[in-house]
Amino acid sequence: MVLDVRRILLFTEVARRGSVTATARALNYTPSAVSQQVSRLEAEAGQPLLERHARGVTLTDAGRALAERGERIERELTAAENELADFAGLRAGTLRVGTFPTVGASLLPRAVIAFREAHPEVRLTVRSARIAGLWAMLENREIEMSLMWDYDWNRIDREDIVVAPLADDPPALLVSKDHPLAGRSSAALADFADDPWITRADHHPVAEALARSCHAAGFEPQIAYEAHDYQEAQAMVAAGIGVALAPTLALEGTRAGVSVLPLQPPAPVRRILLVRMSDRVLTPAAQAFAGFLRDAASAGTAS
Repeated sequence: MVLDVRRILLFTEVARRGSVTATARALNYTPSAVSQQVSRLEAEAGQPLLERHARGVTLTDAGRALAERGERIERELTAAENELADFAGLRAGTLRVGTFPTVGASLLPRAVIAFREAHPEVRLTVRSARIAGLWAMLENREIEMSLMWDYDWNRIDREDIVVAPLADDPPALLVSKDHPLAGRSSAALADFADDPWITRADHHPVAEALARSCHAAGFEPQIAYEAHDYQEAQAMVAAGIGVALAPTLALEGTRAGVSVLPLQPPAPVRRILLVRMSDRVLTPAAQAFAGFLRDAASAGTAS
């Protein structure tokens, strides 16, 4: 037995109104069309559901039971419509986003604050990880979308993703306040060919960016220290151990004793990206959050 839900709902309306004619008038059908649908439902049920007489209809025991089920179906459908309207209107739901540390400490908080002020009913969860971890969470559907980054020589290029560039993040040179070039408004890498360098540890892509940039400038950097984050790198710069290269977004809080010099071209600019799997359509909440991310990126670029 397979029952047609639409016929059940129509039958429930007949039961409620007590008349095929009244139901047809209310729903803008013809009485014969309503009668045909009820007859088909009775055929599906394998038994009569209505007793027809001159003054209307009377429900059989089976018809009464089915009408009660139909009312429950109506309530559930109404609840489903209301829930979907809440999700579409950003009055409910959950949004899970991935990020990496430098953006998590710079652009992302602006977007989070704006999103929560606009849509406080949506539960926002942010997961921070290195690139490999972000890919794993995207592929496992643990997050809906993620902030990522790449360089010219290692573009993110996969057929199963959608990539939306948000901003360019140019690098800067970090030198001690006591460095002879600390007072300059900008500098070139070649000016620091004889300086010891502080780089990122564990084969971090920024270490590759430094090596590539120095080679392009005609020298091999002398590595004096390998730092595990940019705060550690800044501390070593302030102590005078060496100079360092860092993305601009990593410099939201510059340590005392460190001078930041904009780097003259050519420079290894990284792209800040918003990435999602191509087979996943963004929810209304994700679309709204992406807009706030674009606004935050534009504001950060302008500043």
